[in-house]
Amino acid sequence: MRRIAFIGQTMAICLLALSSLTAVNAQPAETASFEPTRIDSSTIEVTKAGQPQVLLHTSMGDILLELYADRAPNTVRNFIQYAEDDYYAGTIFHRVIEGFMIQGGGFTEDMTRKETRNPVTNEADNNLTNERGTIAMARTGDPHSATSQFFINHSDNRALDHRNKNSSQGWGYTVFGKVVKGMEVVDAIAATDTGPIPPFNRDVPLETIHIESVEVFQAAQ
Repeated sequence: MRRIAFIGQTMAICLLALSSLTAVNAQPAETASFEPTRIDSSTIEVTKAGQPQVLLHTSMGDILLELYADRAPNTVRNFIQYAEDDYYAGTIFHRVIEGFMIQGGGFTEDMTRKETRNPVTNEADNNLTNERGTIAMARTGDPHSATSQFFINHSDNRALDHRNKNSSQGWGYTVFGKVVKGMEVVDAIAATDTGPIPPFNRDVPLETIHIESVEVFQAAQ
């Protein structure tokens, strides 16, 4: 098994479906002291050739992802390339909407947008759905504009699925993996208090949540 150390990322979704969602945070609930969940990387096994697993180490705990290299090969290759380039080191979750998604992969703590490589082709027509716990690519209104930023669905967001190739909304958002361990960390991130921090006028965590590092596990070639 080949192990590649790789580091965190963030990005903005220009979600045409957002207008149909009630994205405003509710009154913050009282929270107990939170102990970050940590996953022992020595216990991770790649069970199927070509299906990498990615361990995201965040300041709120660890999230283990399985990537669908067979269903979204270009997207997975793009994501891992950013990882190998250490692109995600020190990036943050910059957009968080409880009951919708958590987004990262493009901004540093001082809200500087990182430069990216060329966009990757939209692969949302792979019959995967934006259900709770899946990871998908963020993009602008251009269906083929995804670069480094990603989001993890906090609930079933079928409005983001591929329906047709006639419009940006119809194209949907490419799902390329799922959370297999650490969904409680996603829940904790989603529940954090948010507000306006320039350049965004809403939905930014008021306490910075870093992606500290990422490990990628995949079968030897």
